[in-house]
Amino acid sequence: MVFKRRDRRPVLRALVEVFWPKGGWARAAQYVKHRIRRLPDPPERIARGIWAGVFTTFTPFYGLHFIVAALLAFVMRGNILAALLATFFGNPLTYAPIIATSMFTGYWLLGLDASRLRFDDPSPNHAPTVGERFAEAARELWHNGKALFTDERADWSSLGLFYDEVFFPFIIGGILPGVIAGTIAYYLSLPVIRAYQTRRKGALKARLEALKEKAARGKKTVDRSGPAG
Repeated sequence: MVFKRRDRRPVLRALVEVFWPKGGWARAAQYVKHRIRRLPDPPERIARGIWAGVFTTFTPFYGLHFIVAALLAFVMRGNILAALLATFFGNPLTYAPIIATSMFTGYWLLGLDASRLRFDDPSPNHAPTVGERFAEAARELWHNGKALFTDERADWSSLGLFYDEVFFPFIIGGILPGVIAGTIAYYLSLPVIRAYQTRRKGALKARLEALKEKAARGKKTVDRSGPAG
């Protein structure tokens, strides 16, 4: 296959690179920026895709961000590949502030007591942190999925708490900062993409003109030499 890796990465190395890519996140960001600028689409369409991808990182649909971003870009008539690449705005370096901003905004909009939120250490009454709530919900989903095919009993208590205390406030609170971050990304990327595409078109045009001029000079040389004899 054309895109198949020649050297197969060990599973542990592949897992590590999910959280810390080879060369670091700065290099990964440069790669994403380079790929986005070279997309063959109008700048406005690419920028709409970027908006969709950045906005998606402020939603609690972890594991489904690619799907959500693609659907949102499709509805907005944005570039789907740009949306997928822009979801890398959410990464292990930015997830903490994204989650905190969305959660505090959601609790504020819903009139909930934000003092109950814990992001690092459990509270004195052993209330779980937001990360632990996500882990509990994932474990319960896995358990209930297996319960469909076994004699185990499904339990939805942790998922109920997760929905009330994390998921619903997150999805409500992520709308406002998601729109703000997506709009900033749109207006920052639009002139950059437009300038890059204009410069690239100019370079391609100049290269084509040079090839035409070279071909014309070659033809004149042949015509001047004339047939032998």
